[in-house]
Amino acid sequence: MSRIFLAGLLGGIGMFFWTFAAYTLLPLGNIGIRSLPDEAAVLRVLQHSIAEHSGAYLFPGFRQSSNPSDKKAEGAGDPAAIVARYPSGILIYNAAGTRPFEWFRWLFVDFVIELAEVVIAVFLLGLTRLTTFVARVSFVLLIGVVVGIATNLSYWNWFGFPWNYTLGLMFIQVVGFLSAGLIAALVLRKQTFGAKTPGSFLQKLFWERLP
Repeated sequence: MSRIFLAGLLGGIGMFFWTFAAYTLLPLGNIGIRSLPDEAAVLRVLQHSIAEHSGAYLFPGFRQSSNPSDKKAEGAGDPAAIVARYPSGILIYNAAGTRPFEWFRWLFVDFVIELAEVVIAVFLLGLTRLTTFVARVSFVLLIGVVVGIATNLSYWNWFGFPWNYTLGLMFIQVVGFLSAGLIAALVLRKQTFGAKTPGSFLQKLFWERLP
C-alpha cells in the first residue's frame, strides 16, 4: 500500500516538472494563443462594458432578448444568422483587482491537482492484475489519453478552441501521464498486487458482499 502511494507521489512530481517545462521552457503551452490587437483599447472597452461582473461569457448571446428593438434586429433568434453576421467566442473575464497575480500559489494548486490525478491513476493501477513494466506504463498512459480527450475535444467542438491549441494541450497532458507512468512502474517494478493492495482489498470486500 505504502509503495503505491509513493509511486503516486513521485509520479505526480514527475508530471508537475514536465508540465512546468512544457509551459515555461518549451513553446507547447503557447501554441494557438495570441495577444489581442490594440490590447489597451480592448481592455478599456471590456472594463467599461462588463465592469465588476466577473464570469464566463458566450458571445453572441443566443437567448431571445426581451428588448423589442433587439427582436427586430437582423437574424434575431436565429443562431446561424447571428454567427454569420457577428464574431463568436467565449470569454473568461476577471474584473480588475479580483484575481491578483499569485505565481507561487498557482504553481502549488497546479501541483496538488496533478498529484491527485496521478495518485488516482496509480490507485486504479493497483486494482488491476498487470505485472509487466510495459503493461503498467501503458495503463497509466491510456488514462492520460482519456484525460486529454475529455473536455479538450468538446471545447474544440462547441466553442471553437483552436485545433493547434487543443492538440498542444492534449499532448502536454498525455506526455505528463506517460512520465508519471514510467516513474510509477519503476517504483512498482518489484511490487505484486497482493492481499494488502487496494485492488485486492476492494475485490475481496465486493465479492464477500455478493449473495
